[in-house]
Amino acid sequence: MTFACVFLIVNTSDFNSTITVLSSLPPEAQEWLTGLPWKQRRYVLSLCHLVCATPSAQQAEFLDAYTAEGLLSRIVDDADTRQRVNDHLIRFRSSAEIDDATVRRYIRQVYVHSVRDARERPDLYLETALMLMGSAQEHSSVLSYILGFEILKLLFGMSWAQHERLYHLQPNQDEFTKEYIRPVQEAHKRHGIVIPKDEKNFFARREYYVKQPNLHPQRMIGLIIESFSADKIIDLGFSLLRHPNAIQFDFDYIYNEAEIPLEEGNEAH
Repeated sequence: MTFACVFLIVNTSDFNSTITVLSSLPPEAQEWLTGLPWKQRRYVLSLCHLVCATPSAQQAEFLDAYTAEGLLSRIVDDADTRQRVNDHLIRFRSSAEIDDATVRRYIRQVYVHSVRDARERPDLYLETALMLMGSAQEHSSVLSYILGFEILKLLFGMSWAQHERLYHLQPNQDEFTKEYIRPVQEAHKRHGIVIPKDEKNFFARREYYVKQPNLHPQRMIGLIIESFSADKIIDLGFSLLRHPNAIQFDFDYIYNEAEIPLEEGNEAH
């Protein structure tokens, strides 16, 4: 149950009983809410009711429309973080640019993604909005999401042989495989993008192992949202903003078309 729904219920009885519920709000929000005259409290209750009763997709649209311009303004003002994200995108050979159109599109996507995640946590869509609108630093979550998502697009577009080369560059190989490469390869198999044949036969394995997927951009977005939570993607991007070398990347080595012999059982998957 979302905070909005809780607020709707408790305001139909004794307002004093909301003190515990409201304690999670910032002090200025508590002061504003408890100081509202009756007519304006009715407006708040009406909004709470509408949010609780609206289907998830429309909730995302509302939150996007209600918060996007303010978030965009904050991100535009944060030139340092934007530049660091752009530097990483250049390093990973991504064609994405952190311009207003890209940021606006990704703000919308964060809400859509959170709504999908909310199938298991119904409060998540509102929690995401509150997080992004919170402190002056939280807007960087959108930039972290953009960076993390663009890296996952890179992984989904790699062949499994390229995954292995990327894997060998990482200092934390097992963790990197478990957290990122394995979910991508499972999605490849689940959707028939890569179809392993005769996996125990080395030479037969090479045919599917070196083939690079050719995915429509919209399908790739759907696969990433299906395979990774919004929080997981934000964490990936944030790890790079905090530690620039969290992921080692050598474009020429990874995308070298010359076949690299593999020993039995050495695959990253």
